[in-house]
Amino acid sequence: MIDRYARPGMSRIWGEENRLKLMLRVEEAFLEAIAEDKGIPAAELKAFKTAARGGLHEQVVALEAKSGHEVIALLSAVGARFKDQAPKLSRYLHYGLTSSDILDTALALQLREAVELLVADWEEVAARLGGLAKRYEFAWMAGRTHGVHAEPITFGVKLAGWHAEARRNLARLRRAREEASYGKLSGAVGCFSQVGPQYEARVLDALGLKPEPVATQVVPRDRHADYFHALVLSAAAVERFALEIRHLQKTEVLEAEEPFGEGQKGSSAMPHKRNPVLCENLCGLSRLIRSYESAMVENICLWHERDISHSSVERVILPDAHVALDFMLARFRKVLDGLQVYPERMKENLDRSLGLVFSQKVLLRLVDAGLSREEAYELVQRNAMRTWKTREPFLKALESDAVVAKKLSRKDLAACFDLKAYDKTVKELLARGGVA
Repeated sequence: MIDRYARPGMSRIWGEENRLKLMLRVEEAFLEAIAEDKGIPAAELKAFKTAARGGLHEQVVALEAKSGHEVIALLSAVGARFKDQAPKLSRYLHYGLTSSDILDTALALQLREAVELLVADWEEVAARLGGLAKRYEFAWMAGRTHGVHAEPITFGVKLAGWHAEARRNLARLRRAREEASYGKLSGAVGCFSQVGPQYEARVLDALGLKPEPVATQVVPRDRHADYFHALVLSAAAVERFALEIRHLQKTEVLEAEEPFGEGQKGSSAMPHKRNPVLCENLCGLSRLIRSYESAMVENICLWHERDISHSSVERVILPDAHVALDFMLARFRKVLDGLQVYPERMKENLDRSLGLVFSQKVLLRLVDAGLSREEAYELVQRNAMRTWKTREPFLKALESDAVVAKKLSRKDLAACFDLKAYDKTVKELLARGGVA
């Protein structure tokens, strides 16, 4: 991922230094598991722990340029460092293992680190959504379907829906963490032909992972595709929220705006512009992450017990998707922190439909008054179309309709246009969205 979208914490997790560190951690755990059986002295293990994890990156890169094999380059660098001071350990380094034992198990550790950061990101976003939902609990606005006024809603209810979705994404990421928490040390084709499963169990237990039940030479990639889907849905959620803010920021709507900082410029040509560039950026990054999902699914199908067609894909899309999503959540948090909300404009826009948003309430009152649904619908729609054409208030049109007047008194009609009648469900909806 380019530096523009890279935050330090997630960049560190996906950096080569950390990747090598995790690979060596797997090798270390394996050496500890076989130490008693192979007679590896405790002093040698201690030396490995203190010295093997730093300063190897450049050496590994140089050796890989010659060998064309990353794991062999790492083993050569470690072996050279410990050949004299830890000869027994050096001899049994990577004993009976294959490269994917180290790579896939280290990847599981990397994914666990990354998802914990994303969970923390989402928790911060969810907290802000909950606070805003409470603040704007009764900020009435037009609910819209197909971009057209439908029925009244509050901005708090809208945000409570976002909060509920944030909680779902937190649950998905935590499940994804468990799905990715599988490693393998079962050898070249996964059959423990050189080293028994008891060692794998010890190593993975020490690393906080579970053994892949039946691996090939790799951990099956359906796990990673399942994990990745949680990232895609997280990105899609942020995009959905950002897209709504973009719609609400349109000049003719102007019910909410993303923050516009002191000294910020919106256009090189038009000084008046306040463009929703933060939210547009979020929508674009979501497209990027979503586009990667097909490649993750393609990685499931490898030749026989493995090939490495998945490797190049993962080296690009796993770091990119995590870094991008981490950035998205941090940026969306910034949007929420500075979100400008205009309740008066929301109410003004709600009133622009001249009461048409209450048409269903009138429809059902007429049904309760004895009309069939078809009769009531035709009657209400006829008056609604009159309001659309003449801009006469809907209530006035209904009051002047003789058929309506026979069924509903002016008081009954007025009650259909009272927003207070909707209040009772608002608090319940916030509670259902997890907003305390």
